[in-house]
Amino acid sequence: MTSTQRWPEWGWALLQLLLVVSFSQAKEMVCQRRGDQENPQLSEDGDIILGAIFSFHFSWKVRQDTYMHKPLPPECISLSFRQFQCAQAMIFAIEQINNSTDLLPGISLGYKMYDSCSSIARSVRVALALANGNEVVSELTEAPCTRPAQVQAIMGASSSSTSMAIATVIAPFHFPLISAFATCACLSDKTKYPSFLRTVPSDYYQSRALAQLVKHFGWTWVGAIRSNDDYGNNGMATFTETAQQLGICLEYSVAFFRTDSSDKIKNIIDIIKASTSKVIVAFASGMDMVVLLQTLSQHNLTGYQWIGSEGWIIHSQTAEMDTHHILDGAIGLFIPKAHVSGMREFILDVKTLNSSSNKVFTEFWEALFNCKFKQSNSSSAENQRECTGHEDLTGVQNSFTDISFMPTFYNVYKGVYAVAHALHSILGCNETCNNKVQLDPLTILQLIRKIQFKTKEGNEVYFNENGDLPAKYEIINWQPTENGIVDFVTVGLYDASLPADKQLSLQLEPFIWAENSKQESYHMPVSVCSDKCPPGTRKVLQKGKPVCCYDCIRCAKGDISNITDSITCERCHPESWSNDRRDACVKKEAEFLSYEEIMGVLLTAAALFGTCMTAVVAAIFFTHRTTPIVRANNSELSFLLLFSLTLCFLCSLTFIGRPSEWSCMLRHTAFGITFVLCISCVLGKTIVVLMAFRATLPGSNVMKWFGPAQQRLSVVAFTLIQVVICILWLTISPPFPFKNFTQFKDKIILECALGSAVGFWAVLGYIGLLAILCFILAFLARKLPDNFNEAKLITFSMLIFCAVWITFIPAYVSSPGKFSVAVEIFAILASSFGLLICTFIPKCYIVLLKPEKNTKKNMMDKGTSKPF
Repeated sequence: MTSTQRWPEWGWALLQLLLVVSFSQAKEMVCQRRGDQENPQLSEDGDIILGAIFSFHFSWKVRQDTYMHKPLPPECISLSFRQFQCAQAMIFAIEQINNSTDLLPGISLGYKMYDSCSSIARSVRVALALANGNEVVSELTEAPCTRPAQVQAIMGASSSSTSMAIATVIAPFHFPLISAFATCACLSDKTKYPSFLRTVPSDYYQSRALAQLVKHFGWTWVGAIRSNDDYGNNGMATFTETAQQLGICLEYSVAFFRTDSSDKIKNIIDIIKASTSKVIVAFASGMDMVVLLQTLSQHNLTGYQWIGSEGWIIHSQTAEMDTHHILDGAIGLFIPKAHVSGMREFILDVKTLNSSSNKVFTEFWEALFNCKFKQSNSSSAENQRECTGHEDLTGVQNSFTDISFMPTFYNVYKGVYAVAHALHSILGCNETCNNKVQLDPLTILQLIRKIQFKTKEGNEVYFNENGDLPAKYEIINWQPTENGIVDFVTVGLYDASLPADKQLSLQLEPFIWAENSKQESYHMPVSVCSDKCPPGTRKVLQKGKPVCCYDCIRCAKGDISNITDSITCERCHPESWSNDRRDACVKKEAEFLSYEEIMGVLLTAAALFGTCMTAVVAAIFFTHRTTPIVRANNSELSFLLLFSLTLCFLCSLTFIGRPSEWSCMLRHTAFGITFVLCISCVLGKTIVVLMAFRATLPGSNVMKWFGPAQQRLSVVAFTLIQVVICILWLTISPPFPFKNFTQFKDKIILECALGSAVGFWAVLGYIGLLAILCFILAFLARKLPDNFNEAKLITFSMLIFCAVWITFIPAYVSSPGKFSVAVEIFAILASSFGLLICTFIPKCYIVLLKPEKNTKKNMMDKGTSKPF
């Protein structure tokens, strides 16, 4: 028979066998526990059981699995007295509630406490043991397998990572998990951890408080060290984010765990040594800090200001190990102090734990009293005394007798009372409670979230929508005493419920800083990448470095910065300029040609001298007005010319002084009209000379066409044209005072803007036209025979006039500020002096010094003209 043909026979046989086995198993049991039984380390029966997970040990031995047999459970090592104190606090709260007639009357609470050994895997295992129970249940097939939960709530765990793992596992069963230790901000996410609550503030607030504390002391360049777990990583992430918002930079940020190799810890020491920051923010647990401190002590790494999280800042074991004063002056946050009547005495009364008889209790008792039970397998020294079980703590000094963690114990206490108040409401307790109510973890969880009560000490307890309590911290300073014991001194408070500017408050009393130097609070250590940029400078980031590392660049001229660490320099108002320190804008100096300065005084003196000189000439001419040389060539024009020259000298004074609306309009119009009047007189005298010689020719009668009346009319006509030009200029677009900010950056040039450039150049052009015409006519008459040919004098004067004004144009354009005005005044005075000297001084010479030549005969004699 082939195998194919035999298959139905073997198949039927196998099916029958499976049915028999299944039927017999169904009769035996329905619910069967998988794995080894887990027994609580501390327990007490009661009507309602509360579970707890504490880290009675904070480490375990690492075993190498061979994968040839079932792995052994981890061997817990390193006993933690602190966690036994927390267990005592929970027992104290339960006994206080059991003895109360106001809360859960007639109902007794019990407890089951497990040791997690700080292991996440073991924490999850014991959490499931609390939820499922350990007993072996054997029932008939028709009976249901489901049954009420063994515990109604779980207190713990002792770290954020283990709490996250437990909360994730028990979330589908809605067991309330209330922790007095887990501070990770991530646990506030109710979508991931819906059944988690805590009586300790979230690290979100602690991280922000640490950043504000660092900022308060002006430390902008810090190092960061964290535990490589959820507590450290999440806490440091929030700190880093807040620090960046506050302008704080991290020179380095390293993570480690207490089980890391010595090489990795040594690498952290090397990073610290190579750094320039003097402040280190350590967001770590106490157990991790103990490991780090050992290496720090080996390298004697002192002189750094430590900023600590609540995980280690009052950790007594860390303080005891700091024999090299590495952490002296450390500053950190911790939960506010609390006092519960009777709790201290209860915790120190270890006889309450004497009823337990398991390995953990034996190990605890032997470590506490440094003794050895007779049948103990402890590896203690043989010379230890034998334990009797009746020892007391008289004279014992260790971490168990240190109750500085009372705030944490109080948080455990509040968690127990929160569950009790929820149960009190569910059971409808008044004088008695309804024992028949079926308890449901989900209902308990919902009521705990809504619960609000006051403890016997008057502290209000309630949970927000994230299952967190309001955040309050005390600011702790490590202050070593003379006997070497560290005193944890409260130097301030932080309350996250207050406005941002009032959350942090520090006392004025002195701090102890790093290296045990007692200084006032305003003399705190300095830790910056770059010194503050003083006013007058701005920050320029150093390439490839954080924003806290920068150079201070002085503001450019005209820019200022009046605050410390300014990012930019602000431009001064156009009428202002930066001072020498570049930290303030000062009003610019207004520059104009004034009467007070030397140049103004000299030009004024020259103008007045020319005026006086003209007046003297006029007086001489008036005194000798009847003499032939004065009467020759129309004395009226000579006196009018002297009058116009006086006005020319005086009009230059309008260019001196602060420009105003009237002075700007007066200076250019007065200059234009007086110079046209002056040139018109000269032009008239030139024409008279030409006409006079023409009249000597036989049959000439030209003088009747250019007699005195025509001469006066020509002067009026030429001048009137300039008056019309000036009126049009002043009407259409007159000159006006103007502040010139562009020519000089550090001062204001007060000048007169032309208004209409066409009007200005029309005035100058008309003067130039008359001057050129006069020069040409005088040049043509220069060779006419006469003992005193006035045409020569006019030619010289016009030559000087034209030369002055031709050179004026480039000099005027290129001269800065008030010097352009001085050039214009100089041109007016030079041309006026040229006309005065060349036209009238030779005549004055004859009148005063050569009177014998001042005769009609001498004037009428014709001489030979000499070329020039």
